[in-house]
Formats: sequence, structure tokens, C-alpha cells
Amino acid sequence: MTDSLAGQTVETARRALTARFKSGAIESAELDARLVVGAVLGLDLTGLITAAHRQLMPHEATRLEEFARRRLMGEPVARIFGHKEFWGLTLTLSRETLVPRPDTETVVELALELLRVDGSLSRQLRIADLGTGSGAILLALLSELPNAQGFGTDISAQALQTAAINAANAGLSKRTTFIACDYASGLSGPLDLIVSNPPYIRSVDIAGLAAEVREYDPLAALDGGADGLSAYRALIPQAARLLAPGAALVVEAGEGQSGPIAGLMAAEGLTPAGVPKADLAGIQRAVAGRKMPR
Repeated sequence: MTDSLAGQTVETARRALTARFKSGAIESAELDARLVVGAVLGLDLTGLITAAHRQLMPHEATRLEEFARRRLMGEPVARIFGHKEFWGLTLTLSRETLVPRPDTETVVELALELLRVDGSLSRQLRIADLGTGSGAILLALLSELPNAQGFGTDISAQALQTAAINAANAGLSKRTTFIACDYASGLSGPLDLIVSNPPYIRSVDIAGLAAEVREYDPLAALDGGADGLSAYRALIPQAARLLAPGAALVVEAGEGQSGPIAGLMAAEGLTPAGVPKADLAGIQRAVAGRKMPR
């Protein structure tokens, strides 16, 4: 890598990294450069401004060079740092977990809205997150539901270990149980809420994903089969059997999938619940179905 950062000030190093990232066709070049410099120096935005004219120490320059090299190779910033913010929580990542994305917060939002309408936010709830990964959705919900008990499932032992670490870091270990199984197959009901962000990318579309996703997120958490709906066909019937009367299933959906998913829910006796939540691009990301009392 040319133009060593050794001997540069914090500000000149940040500008140099921004230029390198732009030349590497990284769309978020300025943000990523600020995040990388801030992470290496342990400084937030205010700290970076205050320390702008401080000269980098040799070990800081070396670490910045290493982070910059990894970013230019396509590794996401969250993977480089080993953690990602989600719903105000700092979540540790591993090779077997997705990087939590802002789109997924729509699942948390819709789930909380449904519970709010029911007057259930303070009740003693049993909630489950199917394919929990890092535990992002489950822990976000538990952080908002003081009397809820959460169950997270995953087929990956490493993902469950990561989720358990995140639960401990969030002070939620006493209210979480993690179970190795395929979606809801290892759970027993009744459950008051089930959530999931299953794999929903069509198999043929995997190769066209951004390198940050294709090369670094686990394939099992991305590949949704021929039409992207394989996971929903597996988990919706399981969830429908475990839901208590009046309880809801909330799932994340890919582009154009909210209608077919609603159809799969209807086939299992679940009626539409709430208004599907759209992401910033207008894609309906969170879809819910409710098990109506007989």
C-alpha cells in the first residue's frame, strides 16, 4: 500500500484513507475512513475533531494500514471491527452470523407495535427468534420487554455461542435460552410472539450480491432456495402450531416477497396483522400474521 500513514496527523490520515477508499470504489468512503480511524484511536466524532492535529503513533499507523487493507479487499467495516450496532446494542459477530442491518429493525418495530396494540408490553411473555444468528432481533425485543423470556434457535453452534455472548454483554442472560435446532423444531409452546429473519435470497441471485455480503456473510443465512421462500415453508407451519391464540409471527421479507409470505401464513391459519413495515427503499421488509382465537 502506498503513501504510508506513519508520521501523519489524525486528520491527514483520515483524508488519506478517504481518498484510498474512493479510489477503491467504496461508496461509503468518507464514513468508513472516519469509522476506521475512530476505532483504531478509540475516538468518537468529537474526539477525532479534537485530536485532528495529533501525530499518529507508529503502532496506530500500522493498525490503520491493516484495517485499510482489509477494507479495500472488500471486508465490511463491521467484520473488521468484530461488532455491529443494532437497536442501541453492540453485538459481537462471528463467521456464522449475519451482520445485523438497519432493515431488520423493521421486524422489531412491527413486533413491538403489535404488542402495544394488545397492551402486552409489560406482560410476562414467551418469545422466540428462529434462526437467531447474533441474537439481534431477540435481544432488541428483550431490551424493550422487561418481563419477557426469550428463546433463540439456530442450527449453528458457533452462532448460538455468539448470541449467548451478546446476551451476557447486554445483561440479558437470565432471560434468554439458546437452543440448537432447525427453526422451531426444538421449541414447545405456547409462545406469545415468534420472530425470524430467515434466508430469503434466491439461489441464482447469490452470485450477484455485493462482495461484502457474498464473501463474508454465511451462505446458509442467505440462500433461500429456488424462489427464496424455502425457509418460510419450513418455519411458518412450525410457528403456527406453537403460537398462543392471539399471538403473532413477524418475519423479515425480501423484495416482492411480502405477498407470497402472507399467502403461506394464511395457508396455516394466520391472518394478516398490522401494516407491513417498509425499509428506507420502500421495500416491505416486516410481515406479520396472527393466530386468531377459535
